[in-house]
Amino acid sequence: MERHSISIPYSTLTRLVRSLELRENGKKRAGSYDFAPGEEMQHDTSPHRILLGEKPVSAQCASLVPAASRRIYIQYYPSFTRFEARVFLASAFEFMQGTCPRCTIDNTSVIVARGSGPEALIAPEMEGFGRIYSVRFIPHRVGDPNRKARVERPFSYVEGNFLAGRTFLDWQDLNRQALDWCEKTANSKPKRSLGMLCPQEAWLMEKPHLQDLPPYIPPVYQSLPRVVDVSGYITVENNRYSAPERLIGKTVEAHKLWDRMKIFFANRLVADHPRLIGATDGRITDPGHHAVSHHRKKDEPSAEERELSKGSEILSLYAAQIKKRSPGRGMRPLKRLIELKRAYPEDAFLSACEEALRYGLFDLARLERMILARVAGDFFNMEEEE
Repeated sequence: MERHSISIPYSTLTRLVRSLELRENGKKRAGSYDFAPGEEMQHDTSPHRILLGEKPVSAQCASLVPAASRRIYIQYYPSFTRFEARVFLASAFEFMQGTCPRCTIDNTSVIVARGSGPEALIAPEMEGFGRIYSVRFIPHRVGDPNRKARVERPFSYVEGNFLAGRTFLDWQDLNRQALDWCEKTANSKPKRSLGMLCPQEAWLMEKPHLQDLPPYIPPVYQSLPRVVDVSGYITVENNRYSAPERLIGKTVEAHKLWDRMKIFFANRLVADHPRLIGATDGRITDPGHHAVSHHRKKDEPSAEERELSKGSEILSLYAAQIKKRSPGRGMRPLKRLIELKRAYPEDAFLSACEEALRYGLFDLARLERMILARVAGDFFNMEEEE
């Protein structure tokens, strides 16, 4: 432009560059991915906000879709680690009643140990899990999320249709409703991309092409060594689960399943509890694990308090004030008060207690002097014999 002495606005210049396609990284026309039945599954997660017990919480929505039939399966988790990934995939494969040999995933560290794209190294734990089902996990190339669009696109539908206006009692209730929604709503709605078939009908045609599930599926669990504390509990994720009292101080093996917490000692099951999901500072106790304590309950009155509360409201109030001003449970002054009650006449004793309560006198030595002043005539002024 300078060579020809032409001056044009910048906006005109950029329009000319666009029209002449002079940009190196201009967008190219994109095609679509087509999949044969039983060829590929796609898996991904998405963070959602849900109402759990009328309290908004963050949850991870995990989804699996066979690419050909687009039959969707979703479940929710408080977090999504490799443990939750194995729990979800095992239930998803069971829901689909089979697997595809390839599962396209995101470049997430939950499944990928190192690298990215198809050349990434899958975590040994997840690779071994995939071998049980004859499934290979293959991340898409970085910057190409459309490679797994079959599983990504439904997330907005889940938020706008399934979550809209719903509340849930707990995680179990949330996932029960999610499964019901998948079966009765999402997979029963006809899709134009499937030739107006619904995903359930397309899945029935894809099912014969899926790989069979293994004849035996081992349970998904995480093994955690723990020492039983002096209270007879182990701690997992800031929650406490009881163990037999005889195992205090011993190391046990806790198996964390999705909905159960099992405790083993010497390869024997010694405890089986429901797992506290998404909670902290909780406690679950099996009544048979700990011996019954014979200690007096904290709020239960002692025998001395019960004796002093009988028959006289004045004495009951005075004893309560004595206990309040004494260290610990106040047993020593209460026992002394009972001794005074038993040693002196009732009228003199109660009269002295009433006066002491009125003036705030709680020294028992002084109370005894007040009692003696009232009974001195009865004890020492004896009439002389004629």
